[in-house]
Amino acid sequence: MRSIYSDPLRMASLVAHQLKSPITSSISIMRTLLGEFAGPLSQQQRDLLEKAEARCQESLTAAQRLLTTAKALEQPESLAGESNLVAQAQKARLRYADPAAQRHIELVVRSELETALAGGQEFAILEILEALIHNAIKYTPDHGRIEVSINRGLTKNTFQMTVADSGIGVAPEDRVKIFDPFYRTNSAQQSTRPGTGLGLAFVKTVAEALGGNVSVRQSSLGGAEFIVTLPVAQKAYLSNEGDVKMHQPLKVVIVGGVAAGPKVASKVARLMPDADITIIDKGKILAYAGCGLPYYISGVVKDQAELTSSYAGVVRDPVFFRNVKNVHVMNQTEVLEIDRSQKRINVRNYREDQKTWINYDKLVLATGANPIIPDIKGNHLKNIFTLHGVTDAEGIKSALENQMARDVVIIGGGLIGIEITDALAQKGCRVTIVEQREQILRILDWEIAKLIENHLEAHGVKVLTGTSVEAFYGKEKVTSVSTNRGILPADLVISAVGVHPNVSLAKKAGLNLGVTGGIAVDGKMQTSDPDIYAAGDCTEMTNLVTQKPDYIPLGSTANKQGRVAAINLCGGNENFPGVLGTIACKVFDCSIARTGLTEAAACGHELDVTTALIPAPDREHFIPGAKILLMKFVVDTKTRCLLGAQAIGSNHADKRIDVAAMAVYNKMTIDQIANMDLCYAPPFAPVMDSFLTAANITRNKLDGHMRGISPQELYKKIGQKADFILLDVRNLSELDHTPLPNITHIPLGSLRERLGELSPDKEIITFCNYSLRAYEASLILKAAGFKNVHVLDGGLEMWPYKNLT
Repeated sequence: MRSIYSDPLRMASLVAHQLKSPITSSISIMRTLLGEFAGPLSQQQRDLLEKAEARCQESLTAAQRLLTTAKALEQPESLAGESNLVAQAQKARLRYADPAAQRHIELVVRSELETALAGGQEFAILEILEALIHNAIKYTPDHGRIEVSINRGLTKNTFQMTVADSGIGVAPEDRVKIFDPFYRTNSAQQSTRPGTGLGLAFVKTVAEALGGNVSVRQSSLGGAEFIVTLPVAQKAYLSNEGDVKMHQPLKVVIVGGVAAGPKVASKVARLMPDADITIIDKGKILAYAGCGLPYYISGVVKDQAELTSSYAGVVRDPVFFRNVKNVHVMNQTEVLEIDRSQKRINVRNYREDQKTWINYDKLVLATGANPIIPDIKGNHLKNIFTLHGVTDAEGIKSALENQMARDVVIIGGGLIGIEITDALAQKGCRVTIVEQREQILRILDWEIAKLIENHLEAHGVKVLTGTSVEAFYGKEKVTSVSTNRGILPADLVISAVGVHPNVSLAKKAGLNLGVTGGIAVDGKMQTSDPDIYAAGDCTEMTNLVTQKPDYIPLGSTANKQGRVAAINLCGGNENFPGVLGTIACKVFDCSIARTGLTEAAACGHELDVTTALIPAPDREHFIPGAKILLMKFVVDTKTRCLLGAQAIGSNHADKRIDVAAMAVYNKMTIDQIANMDLCYAPPFAPVMDSFLTAANITRNKLDGHMRGISPQELYKKIGQKADFILLDVRNLSELDHTPLPNITHIPLGSLRERLGELSPDKEIITFCNYSLRAYEASLILKAAGFKNVHVLDGGLEMWPYKNLT
C-alpha cells in the first residue's frame, strides 16, 4: 500500500484539505475588516489587508487544485463529461480581464471554431485554462500579450488549447521537469513572483485524466506556449467532409440579471444540467432584491450584501452562479444588437470596451423597466435621484449621511414614492410628496388613497396633490423645487413618477410590442420570434379580470414569468395566465394591500359594480394589539363575483388581500366567499373574520337589505346643503369626535322610543364609527315605515375628509 509520506502530491493534498477551512475563514475575516464593519481603516491598513487577502486567495486556489488533482488521480471518472472549449476560453478570459488590464497586458482569445466539444467536465476545462492564464499573467511583463487559441488537433478526433505569452519563457532543459509537482525553474525563482510549483502539475494531471496531454514550447510572442491536447467528446462524430460534428448542449443566453433573468437561469440549470447558460447584464450587481432598497436606505437592511443573498445567506454573485448553478455571468456588459437570422447577439464589455458576438439557441429578454425621467429645468443638479437600482440607493444613503439632507421632495405619489417616504422619515427628514394628479396611489380608489394621505400627514409628511414641478434650482446641488403652488426647500429630490418597459433592444430586433408598450408574449412567455422569450417588467401582461392587456411591473410577477419561460424553452408546457396586480406595501405603522380591479378601473371597463367599505377588527377586540382593518370590496352586480379588494390597517392587510386574490382568481361569488372556512383563533382573527364580514355586508347591499351612501356622495350633499337628516346613533360618550356637521343624535338603544322625533318624509342617513349600529338603525327605521334610509359606507372610521363641523 502506498504511503502518503512517499507520495508528495498525495501528502500535499492532505495538507490542502486541512488548510482549506482556516484559509476560507481568514478571507472572511479580512473581508469583514475591509468592509469597515469593525471600524474605519487607514489607507495603509487597507492596502495591507488587500494584499493579505490576495495571498490567501492564491493559497485557497492552490489548495483547491491539489484536491482536484488528487481526486483526478484516484477517480478519473469524476471528470467525465463534455465541454465547449471555445465557451470556456471566453469565460476564462473574462475572469482574468481585470488583472490583465491592471498591468496593461492584452489578453485575447482566438479560434477557427464556433464550437469545440471536448471530453471533460466544464469545471475541469475551466480550471486548466485559468491555471495557464494565471501562470501567463504572473510571468508576463507589463504591456505584454497573452493569446488563448482553440483549434483542431493534429489528429482528427482531438482539439488543441494553447496559451501563449510574451513572458520569461521556459528553457529547453526545463520543459519536461516543469510539470513535476513543486518544481520551479531558475528564471521563475529569480523573478520574485510568488508560486508553489503546483499549477502546471495540476494541468498535466487533469489533462491526462481526461485522456489528453500537455506540453510546452517557445511562443512566437517570445515567451512560453503551453499546448493542451484533448479528445473530442464521445457524443461528437466526424462528417463525410472531415468536419467535427457535435451533439451540443442547449445554449441559453439571458439578457438582464436582476429578477426574471436569474430565475430563468436557475430553473434551466435544474431542468437541463448540461445547458450552456449565460446571463448578460449592464450592471455590476445582479440578482438583488430591488423592492428591498427603501429598507436598505432606512437602515432596516444593514448590509448591501443582504439584498443579493439567498435566504441561506449565500451571496448570489457571478462566482455563486458559476459554482452552484453552472451559469456564466457577464456583468458590466451591454447587448447592442440581436441578429435573429444568425441567432446571435452583439455585446460590449464595459471593462475592456470590447465587442464580440455570442451565439444562442434560445434567447431570453429580461431587460426590466426604466425610470421615467421628467424633462424639467435643472434636472442635471446633484442630489436628484431616481430609486432604480443599488447605485441610486447608495447615492441617496450618501446624501443622507451626517444629516446632510434634511428637506426631501419626492416627485410622484405612486408606490415607489410612498415606500421611500417611510425610509426618509426614519432618517429624520422633512418629506414633501408632490403628485401631479388629484390623488396619491392610483392603484387604489380615491377614498382609500385619501385615508393613507391623512395617515402620512399625521406623521409629519406634507402631501401636495394636483401639484406639478416646474424647475429645480441650485448651483451644483439642488436647493429648492419650484411648483405651480410655490417654492419648496430641498436638499434631496427623488423622482418617482413611474417606469416604462425597457424594450429598445426588442424593438430594434423587430419583435412585436403590445398596446401597453411592453414586449408582446404568449402564455409560454414566447415573443413573436419562437426562439426568443421575454419575462419580467419589460413584458405586457394579461389582466385576469378584464382579460385585456395590462402593464403591472412587479418583482413577484417577474419571478413567476421567469420560471414559466425556463420550463418552456427546455421543452415543457407551462402557461402564465396573467396578473391581478396583487400588491402590498408599508408606510409607517400602516400596511396597504390591493388586488384585482378598483372601482374606478371597473367603471372604466363599463362594468356594473356594487362596492362596500368595511371597517372591522383584525382580531378579537379583547386581545392586546387588536386594530381596525379598513377594506373595500368591488363586486360585479350581475354575476356577484368579487372583482377586486383593497385593505389598509396596522396588521394583516396582506393576509386578507391574499385571500381576496385567490377568490378573484377563481371567480368566486360573494356568496361563496361568505362561507369560506378561514382560520379562527383570538390572536389572529375575530370569530367572524373581517374578510367574511366584508362579504356579508356586500351581500346585504346586493340583496337590498342595506342601502349605502359613499363618503363622496355624502360630502357632495353636505356641500349642496341638501335637505336630509344625518342621524348619529353612537353613544353620548363617543361624540367628542364628530367630523360631520348638523347631526341629529339618537343613540341606537333609544331609537325605537324616539322615532317620533324624525320626519318620515326626509332622507335619513345613519352613521356610527363602524357602520354596524348604523345598519341596525336603518333596519329599525325601515320596519317603522321610513322609506328613504341610507347607511354611511365605512362609518366615521373610513371618512376621508377633514373635519367639516
